[in-house]
Amino acid sequence: MSADSQTLYSQLPSVDTLLRDETFQPLLENYGAQLVTQTLRRLQQQARDSIRVQQQLPAWCENWALAVDHQLSLSQKDALQQVFNLTGTVLHTNLGRALLAEQAIDASVMAMRHSVTLEYDLDGAGRGHRDRAIADRLCELTGAEDACIVNNNAAAVLLMLAALASHKQVIVSRGELVEIGGAFRIPDVMLQAGCELTEVGTTNRTHLKDYRQAINENTALLMKVHTSNYAIQGFTSAVEEAELVTLGRETGVPVITDLGSGSLIDMAAYGLPAEPMPQKLIADGVDLVSFSGDKLLGGPQAGIIVGKRALIEQLQNHPLKRALRCGKMTLAALDATLQLYQQPEKLAQALPTLRHMTRTEAEIHACAERLLPPLQQRFAKQFNVSITPCQSQIGSGSLPVDRLPSIAITLMPHSGKGGELEALSQQCRALSRPVIGRISEGKLWLDLRCLEDEKGLLHALLQELRP
Repeated sequence: MSADSQTLYSQLPSVDTLLRDETFQPLLENYGAQLVTQTLRRLQQQARDSIRVQQQLPAWCENWALAVDHQLSLSQKDALQQVFNLTGTVLHTNLGRALLAEQAIDASVMAMRHSVTLEYDLDGAGRGHRDRAIADRLCELTGAEDACIVNNNAAAVLLMLAALASHKQVIVSRGELVEIGGAFRIPDVMLQAGCELTEVGTTNRTHLKDYRQAINENTALLMKVHTSNYAIQGFTSAVEEAELVTLGRETGVPVITDLGSGSLIDMAAYGLPAEPMPQKLIADGVDLVSFSGDKLLGGPQAGIIVGKRALIEQLQNHPLKRALRCGKMTLAALDATLQLYQQPEKLAQALPTLRHMTRTEAEIHACAERLLPPLQQRFAKQFNVSITPCQSQIGSGSLPVDRLPSIAITLMPHSGKGGELEALSQQCRALSRPVIGRISEGKLWLDLRCLEDEKGLLHALLQELRP
C-alpha cells in the first residue's frame, strides 16, 4: 500500500465517531440508529473502493451527514409514488387504473384501523362467508342469483374454468381468443385450468351452427369473451349471448361470459360509448358473467363473478378460491363503490372514473385557459406553449376504438429538436410528484382531462422544475 493510500484511509472517520457527531442527531431521530449505521458502513466501503481504485476520496466525504441523508432519502422513497396523470388515458393500467371514490377510501381506512365482520356472522355469532354481504349487493344490482369475488378478472376466468371445466372441453369463437396486457392470453388460462380449448368459426365470422357442431359429450362450457381491447370491423358476424343461451339450454351446456371491463350503468346515458352490462347478460340467461372492479366500475382491483347460485357454489368450494380471494381493504372499498351505484343520481360526481370520462370539453378548456398564462411565462423562452384540442381514451382495454374529445397544454421546442422534449419530459418525471404526459408530433402533450389539482400542477412545473 502506498503512503498516499495510507494517508487517505486514515482520513476515513469511524462509524462510532460519526454517530456521536451532532450533525447526525437529526438523522438518528428521523431514521433510527440501525438504518443510519447500515448506510454509513456502505458509504465507508464505497470510500475504501474509491481509494483502492482511483487513489482518491469521493467528493461527498467532505460532508458525511449530507451523504447519508441523500442515500436515505433515495432508499426511503415510496415504492408507489403519487403522479399527475396527464397522459389522456383515464384508466391507465401503469398508473393504477381507477381512482377510488372518497367513500371507498374511507371504507378501506376503517377496515385497516378496526376489527371488522370479515368472516363473522353477527346473527349467528359464528363464522360467516367473506363474500356474502357484497354478493347480496351485487345480486341486487345485477339480478343475479349469487356472486363471487376474487382478486382480479383474470383470476375470475381461471376460477370459472378450473371449477367447471377441468379436463373437459370449452368452446370459444376463434375471434375471441384475446390477449390483454402483460401477455395474458385466454388459451393460456385455459391450459392452466386444465381445459380443452375448442376454437370455432373464423377470426371475423362465427355462427351458431359452429358452436352446435362442436358440442359433444365432453363439452363443459360455451364461452363468450368480450373483445374489450380491440375491434374487428368489416365483414364480421358473431353470436350474441341470448342465442348461445338458447343453444346451451337445448344441449345442457352452461354459458359463461368474460366481460373484461364490465359496466353496471348504461354508458350511453352519460354520453359515452355503450358497453355490455352484466345485468343485461344475466337477464338474457347467461349462467356466469365475470368483470373487473377497477376498470369501468371505478372501484378497487377485483374480479367479480355473478350468475346462477349452483355454479357460484361450485366456485366458492373450489380450492383455488382461497388462493384468489380478496382481503378486507379490497372488499370494504368494493362494497362502498357498489353502494354508490345504488344512488345513481350522485354517481357522476361521486365516482372519479365516471367524473373524468364525462368531463366536458368546455370544462377542460376553461382549465387550460387558467393554466396557460403562467406556463407560457415559465417556458416561453424555450417552448411554444399552446392550448391544443386532442383525443383522450378510456384505457385498460375498455372501448378501444372510441375517443373522448379533450384539451391539452402542448409544449413544442422553438429549435424543433426532439432532445429538448425528451429532456423536459424526463425532468417532469423526476419531480417530487411526477408529471406524466406523452410525446407526439414533436410536442409534449399534457392532457388535462384527469387533472383536478391545478395548484399542485402549477407548483410542480413553476417552483420545482429547473429552469
